[in-house]
Amino acid sequence: VQLQASGGGLVQAGGSLRLSCQASGIDFSNSHLGWYRQPPGKEREYVASITRGGYPIYVESVKGRFTASRENAKNTTYLQMNSLKPEDTAVYFCNTSPPLSGTWGQGTLVTVSS
Repeated sequence: VQLQASGGGLVQAGGSLRLSCQASGIDFSNSHLGWYRQPPGKEREYVASITRGGYPIYVESVKGRFTASRENAKNTTYLQMNSLKPEDTAVYFCNTSPPLSGTWGQGTLVTVSS
């Protein structure tokens, strides 16, 4: 099982990034998928998920700014992040929702400068 996030980078506050997550080894179309992040010096936290039916769920701090989506034909999920804030700086990961232990990839670093 592999779920690898990509698309991170350095962006100014107010900017946008689109993260992608390519999955393999899971029944993708029947899986709920999640996005998680680990800010510097903090524990990993839940950010958003998208159900197998395509229904997105968000933590309160990103509602209205982040949009999760999925493309089952490509075994890929996306996280569109708009109006980024410095507090969004973190390593972002994708996994199933709830997450499968032992399947965390390296994540992708998002740095938002003020």
